[in-house]
Amino acid sequence: MKTVIAGGGIGGLVTALYATHHGDEVTLIEQQSKLGGRMQYVENAGFKIDAGPTIVLLPDMIQEILQETGFPVESLDWQLCDPLYTMNYPDGSSFRKFNHPVRQMDEIEAMFPGEGPNYARFLEEMKVRFEEGRAAFLEKAFLTKRSFFTAENMKALWRMKAYKSVRSLARTYFSNPRLQEAFYFQTLYIGGQPSKAPAMYSLVPFSEQHHGIWYLKGGYAGLIEAIEAELRRRGVTIRTNEAVTEVTHESNRAVALQTETGEVEGDRFIMNGDFPVTKELLKEQSKKPGQTYEPSSGCLLIYLGLNRFYADAEVHQFFMNDAFDAHMTDVFKYRSWHPDPSFYVFYPSLIDETLAPAGKSVMYMLVPVPAGKPDTDVERYAEAVIEKAEARGFSGLCEAIEWKELRTPQDAEMDGLFEGGSFGLAPTLMQSGAFRPQLKPYRSENVYAVGASIHPGGGVPIVMQGAKLLARYLYEDTQAPVSSDGKEVE
Repeated sequence: MKTVIAGGGIGGLVTALYATHHGDEVTLIEQQSKLGGRMQYVENAGFKIDAGPTIVLLPDMIQEILQETGFPVESLDWQLCDPLYTMNYPDGSSFRKFNHPVRQMDEIEAMFPGEGPNYARFLEEMKVRFEEGRAAFLEKAFLTKRSFFTAENMKALWRMKAYKSVRSLARTYFSNPRLQEAFYFQTLYIGGQPSKAPAMYSLVPFSEQHHGIWYLKGGYAGLIEAIEAELRRRGVTIRTNEAVTEVTHESNRAVALQTETGEVEGDRFIMNGDFPVTKELLKEQSKKPGQTYEPSSGCLLIYLGLNRFYADAEVHQFFMNDAFDAHMTDVFKYRSWHPDPSFYVFYPSLIDETLAPAGKSVMYMLVPVPAGKPDTDVERYAEAVIEKAEARGFSGLCEAIEWKELRTPQDAEMDGLFEGGSFGLAPTLMQSGAFRPQLKPYRSENVYAVGASIHPGGGVPIVMQGAKLLARYLYEDTQAPVSSDGKEVE
């Protein structure tokens, strides 16, 4: 079986691992010069830092999936971040999140007296919902609506309170507004609005508490390098700097991918990219050619190389404003860049000396902004964020900058992300579960999809889970029968 994969993001790469593990001959085509999609390094004059994802969740899931493909997981060096992160507030106070429940309980009682029992209830109830949600939704594909709307699933959704939003669910547990924010802002990890994302995504703030936040030595993009090396060892043909321009069909079957340099024939084709973008290559074959989609939020990313080291910093910090909900409203409703945003700071040099020259360090800042074209002067906006970070935690930061690089939603859109959203399709109710594009979203008998915009959704381990679902469908399950037009029979 000759499998051709269009796109070298984490979904495409893990699919390639599964395919080669099952004996397929694999060709992988990537339009950029490097593999990884969102998971790449940004490098300059000895400085190196992750370009995209930095918060590593569910490392056990990641390792289990890699083990299934025959990847040597012992080569990966994971480190638990302790504390998970600190939330810093404009009045100078701060709140730390911990993986250890007793330490977290102590921190909550110190900062928010009387809220400790609410946290205990949150952990107890969410653990049950996590296991149920994982089994009911993360570990299943929904090729037909009927497979989703079962009595069992409807009961599970009700128990998970999916009719609520993540924000409203947090408010049923905690009284203090800051503590509520601390347990609902995590929808931003997958580009969703806390007040709109269904409560099933409350599994994200629970997971970081229960499973921890981890760091992969060398940076998250090091996982891409390790997978690429393994794929090359297995004989995978990897073609970079080559964009796919069309999928050629004969009747209901694809026979080749057309690229800027020629034709790549195959027996099976996997589209790894933001679905609204890649589906344009198969417009006539799309099951819902006229459907519109909502992008996730975008990001202003600020990469810094510094001529100093902050020994008293933390790996992950969030600098919150006094109007977080207003910030979210601007981003998601008005598509406007909020004038006083909350933002995230990643400082991996604290635990990884390989990222910068001796005595120096790297820093990454992320500001949630709307997808699409900025409505402000990005350079001045970034300067204001850096100045706020200096005033609230990183003394002398502005003078310490040797290298600075910015990435906007426009840059992301140029790289193929749908409307510049950083996390695939937004995790709204109507873009979740069976309502999200599935692993076989085309009429073509032999064309499939994987990636952040495909069920089960965004986030590195979840995209990898999507690759697992695809592999299970291709290599283990009895495939659903198809009618003459290539649609699965209901």
